[in-house]
Amino acid sequence: MNLAVLLGAMAVVGRSLALVVGIAVLVFVLLRIVPGDIVELLASEGGFSTGQMEQLRQELGLDRSSPEQLVIWSINALTGDFGVSLRFQRPISEMIWAALPATLQLGALSFVIGMSLGIGAALAAAIWPKSPWRLFVEALNVWSVAFPTFCVGFAFILVFVLWLRWMPLLGNLWLPALVLGIDIAGQIAKPLLEDIEEARQSAYVRTALAKGVPRRVIVLRHVLPNALPSLLALTGLVLGGLAGGTVTMEVLFGHNGLGRLTLDSVLGRDYTVTQATVIVIATAVVLANGLVAMIGQLLDPRRGKSG
Repeated sequence: MNLAVLLGAMAVVGRSLALVVGIAVLVFVLLRIVPGDIVELLASEGGFSTGQMEQLRQELGLDRSSPEQLVIWSINALTGDFGVSLRFQRPISEMIWAALPATLQLGALSFVIGMSLGIGAALAAAIWPKSPWRLFVEALNVWSVAFPTFCVGFAFILVFVLWLRWMPLLGNLWLPALVLGIDIAGQIAKPLLEDIEEARQSAYVRTALAKGVPRRVIVLRHVLPNALPSLLALTGLVLGGLAGGTVTMEVLFGHNGLGRLTLDSVLGRDYTVTQATVIVIATAVVLANGLVAMIGQLLDPRRGKSG
């Protein structure tokens, strides 16, 4: 690894850490702007007196200043201790670990479906340019741009769950994964095809075609490897959108993952749980994008020279 690539990797790590810190502070501030807190919510349910509410705030540490709360929370979070849920008095780390498998399962399946469909459609359209595959790529792109995943998920519930009764709503994994997968495919298929088409204009590709090398061999062995840096950049964008899409699908289809846990904590004014889940999701996305960026620098010699 040359010095330019090393410096580029260090810059990526620095930007990733700065993003995580910025997100943590922003979430902390936004949660404090929202009117009301967990004590007022519990008081409305249990009929606490003013004195009892003040005592509860002291026990929960809500009587301290916001900067002090942020510093204490940050120090504990760095050691993996996200504290205790203000609403349920359960360790937050335990709640996150319980919800994480469902989110990872849905996210991984959606990612595999989307990348397989998007890359496959782009390659098919490049190998057989006069086939319907090119129209399919355009349709995927229009679908991804024009139809929000929330609306598509709701439509899928109406059609496949309520009307056709092909599958249940709760605990369904394939339907939300298909919704997200089609959206992911639409995000990468057309840009990847355009990049492949651009690479096909190079001199060595024209020479290979003149020598009678099959188009399939040229695309798979020569053009696709040159398109990998662009594909990695698209993958980083997909991962960022997948985090938000997973939250939406978990709410729609009743998955008990991090998205559902985050929504419940927001509605319940459970600050500590909301902070922890948002930071975990944001950190995962930032680290994944940072890793994709570093791999892209290693694969693309132009980035290495310019870094």
